[in-house]
Amino acid sequence: MIIKDILSQLETATNPVAKLIQHNEHFKVVVIALKAGMTWKEHKANLPTRLVVVEGSVIYQEGDKNITLDKHDDFEIPVNIIHALHASEDSICFIIQG
Repeated sequence: MIIKDILSQLETATNPVAKLIQHNEHFKVVVIALKAGMTWKEHKANLPTRLVVVEGSVIYQEGDKNITLDKHDDFEIPVNIIHALHASEDSICFIIQG
């Protein structure tokens, strides 16, 4: 019930809510929920990473580049590049690393 728990926490959250779903020494899967207007602050991925939008719409921001990703879109996030994620609408995303 990880996604239901995250959505429940998101109702009163002022920042995105993230939970680790699965991991081992080779990979990890994280689910991130964002309300419309929320931003996952700038950061770097230190492993090969794929972003999958399960619900909603987000904007992947990398420098001057903005890429809109809608429900069921996926995007490969470059390693060691500063980026952020902004929710255009209430959204649920999976991050797959490794």
